[in-house]
Amino acid sequence: MSSLPIGELDAICYQYHAPASQTGRTFVFFNAIAGDLNAWEGQVAPALRKAGHGTLSWNFRGQADSPAAPDIELDTDLIVEDTGRLLAAVQPPHPVFVGLSIGGLYAAHYWLRSAGAEGLVLVNMLRRPGARIQWLNEAVVRALEVGGLQLLKDLYGFGLFNEEFLAEQRANFFPDAPYQPMPRDHGIYRLLSAARGADWEVPYQDLTLPVLVVTGREDRLFLDPDDVDQLYRRLPTAQRVDLSNAAHMIPVERPEELTRHLLKFAGELP
Repeated sequence: MSSLPIGELDAICYQYHAPASQTGRTFVFFNAIAGDLNAWEGQVAPALRKAGHGTLSWNFRGQADSPAAPDIELDTDLIVEDTGRLLAAVQPPHPVFVGLSIGGLYAAHYWLRSAGAEGLVLVNMLRRPGARIQWLNEAVVRALEVGGLQLLKDLYGFGLFNEEFLAEQRANFFPDAPYQPMPRDHGIYRLLSAARGADWEVPYQDLTLPVLVVTGREDRLFLDPDDVDQLYRRLPTAQRVDLSNAAHMIPVERPEELTRHLLKFAGELP
């Protein structure tokens, strides 16, 4: 694990592996807001490296091992700026951005401001802002205040994971021990609080690079099929994969399938 210092109190932890050849791509991963780079490093990133590609996994400030000063707001602008800092420091060749959930939003906003990628993969990212999503965002923060990440997983795991994963991981949910509130200075609390104000009004028509949209059809929290259809049609150069056997956390639920589609997408890039 490497660390990119930012001032006295802040840093970005990351793992970088260069491509095995000059023609290899570098997959740059953008996490879900309450996750970390382990979602990619479990199976997806190693498989991509085995195929000769490079990978850059990193944690946003506020996520594990990426400290953030207490007076900094961990919002979209900060994460987009940190993306630029990290890419400037590492300089990964032939980058392909891969964003899960709100991570896809951050990746899209970075490209719209600075370009710097040869392809963009949006995993369960396409959604419209509205009362339902805003309600969910507020409820997530309240759950952290009452019972921390464990309560959050217990309340919303049914919608984030597919049936098979839920059955296999049942023992990791609903523990006998009491729930513990998450302190408001915790990085994940700060990230989720800031995410309530994230700008989901993306000018999709301006994403003129090749885009792959990956959607888990079992996503019970964020998926609105009509919204995905409408937003997808606004992308100028895009292709789409719908996974009937996956929900929201595709890198964890279906890593082999996701890897296969990432390799195919990379192989088709100009």
